[in-house]
Amino acid sequence: MDDISAKETTTIKHYEHNADAFWSGTKDHDVSQNIKAFLAALPKDKTLNILDFGCGPGRDLKHFKSLGHVPIGLDGSPTFCKMATQYSGCPTLNQTFATMTLPFEHFDGVFANASMFHVPSSQLLNVLNKLHQCLRPNGILFTSNPRGNAEGWQGQRYGHYQELEDSKAFLEQAGFEILTHYYRPEGKPQEQQPWLAIVSRQIPR
Repeated sequence: MDDISAKETTTIKHYEHNADAFWSGTKDHDVSQNIKAFLAALPKDKTLNILDFGCGPGRDLKHFKSLGHVPIGLDGSPTFCKMATQYSGCPTLNQTFATMTLPFEHFDGVFANASMFHVPSSQLLNVLNKLHQCLRPNGILFTSNPRGNAEGWQGQRYGHYQELEDSKAFLEQAGFEILTHYYRPEGKPQEQQPWLAIVSRQIPR
């Protein structure tokens, strides 16, 4: 098993072993600010094809579907994929981020909420390029990740933590332009906002 596979496999195993606890702990999280920022950058009065990248047990899939859109989930955890389909009624792709295969220019937007930080730095450009290719011209990529300047293991989960400038460099190299960004949670000093959210637009190649 190569280094990338080991990082993905161990991280996925963590979620597999803690799937029910993860669902209990996250199903009521208020991510309305992120969903609003994502949808605000997309065409209005249109049924959108959305990829929920790292969909987990399906909380956001169900919400996007309730708004009349056509979401598809992607997650490395087989248990999460089953839970997400049962909960949301939406299809899911059980694929790892580094090895995923996505349809070309199929999605209007990719919603990557609390998932992209699990991609090791050595694979991040590869993953972003795949997301660029799966988006329709000028499609939208939303990411929300814990901030930082570190990479490594936290228990059984691998994480790559970036601040805005490093995130911007990777996004621009993959053909995205940042439209807006903000820190979460709302209403606190920046040093008490551990999450960085970025809305980017795909630049057609």
